[in-house]
Amino acid sequence: MTFTSRVFPLDTLDVPGGTETVLPGGRHLFPLLPEAFAGVERIGVLGWGPQGRAQALNLRDSLAGSPIRVTVGLRPGSRSAADARALGFTEEDGTLGDWLTVAAASDLVILLIADAALAAHHEEIFGVLKPGAVIGLSHGFLLGHLRETGGEFPPGHGVIAVCPKGMGDSVRRLYEQGAEVNGAGINASFAVHADPDGRATDLALGWSVALGAPYTFRTTLESEYLSDIVGERAILLGAVHGMVESLYGRFRLAGDDEVTAYERSCEAVTGPIARTVSRAGLRAVREELGDAERDVFDRAYTAAYGPAREIVAEIYDEVADGTELRSVILAERRLVAREMSRIGGSPMWAAAPRVQARRGQVAVAVEPFTAGVFVATMVAQIDEFAERGHPWSEIVNESVIEAVDSLLPYMHARDVAHMVDNCSRTARLGARRWGPRFQAAYEQVAFPAAELPADAKLLKAFDEHPAHQALAAAARLRPSVDIAVA
Repeated sequence: MTFTSRVFPLDTLDVPGGTETVLPGGRHLFPLLPEAFAGVERIGVLGWGPQGRAQALNLRDSLAGSPIRVTVGLRPGSRSAADARALGFTEEDGTLGDWLTVAAASDLVILLIADAALAAHHEEIFGVLKPGAVIGLSHGFLLGHLRETGGEFPPGHGVIAVCPKGMGDSVRRLYEQGAEVNGAGINASFAVHADPDGRATDLALGWSVALGAPYTFRTTLESEYLSDIVGERAILLGAVHGMVESLYGRFRLAGDDEVTAYERSCEAVTGPIARTVSRAGLRAVREELGDAERDVFDRAYTAAYGPAREIVAEIYDEVADGTELRSVILAERRLVAREMSRIGGSPMWAAAPRVQARRGQVAVAVEPFTAGVFVATMVAQIDEFAERGHPWSEIVNESVIEAVDSLLPYMHARDVAHMVDNCSRTARLGARRWGPRFQAAYEQVAFPAAELPADAKLLKAFDEHPAHQALAAAARLRPSVDIAVA
């Protein structure tokens, strides 16, 4: 997708089938932020979940010294108020207040409350907006809800989105690292859904630069919603959980002890496999294996690709037609009366502390069977997104970069089950729903098929896949620093 900016210098990426316009970020662009935010005196960030916390802090730090004030709005009685105060947002200086009061006083209102709360309360927020105030989103969930219920965004207001391709903790952690090392940050997409006064693009780009994005690419709110919701149910969370559970069971049945089985499954995915993809791309995972290991990879890859693609396509259809959104809303109603159960109770997760204690003492290699299943699932999502018409920057960020540069490092530090149990409610619900589907597909379809010879056509398609070009183009704008998970 192409776009223009009156404020920022843009770049062009060569991607399969053409080019995409992108904005390379960096702290050298911070002096341009007041111009990008022209007409904005107050930014209201509603919500203090992982994204709300990270974005409010990053925006405040990036706009320090400018006349633009960042204010946090919370619902009455919010338990998050103490943390916001501890980090410098206070009622006394007007940077912390009631969410509707903050919304009414802000020129850019960034809605980062939970999806279900936003679905329930967006009309109240819309009703207090000042004339011409711009609505900001970091997720397309509200668009899906409005279409499902026949609602609309209020006329006369700009509607923009900036969507970091990583969890809130990553958005803040890499921003902090970027103060010291090569402008590190999390890539972001932006969308302009409504632009009544012609300033929406530069406003969105300024928001993304202020969050620390190394590069920003354009999408649509609908496309972002589809790719984001599908991705977190597939390779970002749900599929990874189902995958490592199934692989752990396979290795245990083959005779491995608990620690070895964990290292060959979960540790291999979150450690050496993720690092190889981040450093050198998807093809490098296979190319760096020996001949015998490559045959194992090939059989696992070609056996897992088809079953994984079927489930990704099913998820996409259910997100697109509103089924997945309705399931989230229904679940939120149930969860008013009961807490969501946790998923980290299967036997494999008891091995995590022992494996983590061995790090640095025992080298964990790229396990070829695990690598084949993981890469096949990642490529299956890439292919589904490409067939559905998503732009290449969105495809590789939602399917590869967000996984290996944001989520998997946290899974490596905490474990996969912990991350699923501590992500957003929408993502957690989706991972719990679809993870077992992936697990069953691997165990019942892919693993038996992996005993057969590899499919040469699928391997040729992988070797020649256009995603390699798109990833290489994106890598040109990747900072050299890796995330440091505290």
